[in-house]
Amino acid sequence: MKPLLNIIDKQSGTAFKLKKNDVLTVIDPMGGQVSDMVVFNAHDYNEKLSSGKSLDFEECLLLTKGHHLWSNRSQQMMKILEDTNGRNDFLLAPCSPETFKIMYNHEGEHPSCLANLTQHLKPFGIDADAIPTAFNIFMNVQFDEKGKLSVLPPTSEAGDYIRFKAEMDLLVGLTACSAEDSNGGTFKPIHYVIETEVKPINQHV
Repeated sequence: MKPLLNIIDKQSGTAFKLKKNDVLTVIDPMGGQVSDMVVFNAHDYNEKLSSGKSLDFEECLLLTKGHHLWSNRSQQMMKILEDTNGRNDFLLAPCSPETFKIMYNHEGEHPSCLANLTQHLKPFGIDADAIPTAFNIFMNVQFDEKGKLSVLPPTSEAGDYIRFKAEMDLLVGLTACSAEDSNGGTFKPIHYVIETEVKPINQHV
């Protein structure tokens, strides 16, 4: 049976669980759209995605095919199986209401990844303070020789995707990012597919 295509509407998010060995594919259907992802151990939410451990153990700033995402307890949480765009990072935190006040001089309400993650993780007992730095899928953060950061439009094209294998049972929070600069000034949906491990049926010989 073909796996179900799930849609995250622009400037929104979702949360769901994966079993060990399930495969999650995150797709940019229209191109130029970032997705923030956070991950927790499904059996103990105190174990969660760690940007520092991931960058440390993988010895790389831009994680892509063949790299792992690690937990704060130094355990592998996900392996990147495929990545057609190749530009992802841990350099910036999820955009929040404060992001738009401090960096955009925006007054009033504005959708944000942190708010969307908080909304969808709250039913699992996870509040905003427990949400780690996200893995920024398709995000294009550049840095110069002095380390100054600049956020450029994503290089992802329509249909680009990244596939992750769950290395443990997981709770995943996933968004279609709400920050103007991160997405080249436009907002689009994110698609995702979950492929469940098919276990062979024991047969008597």
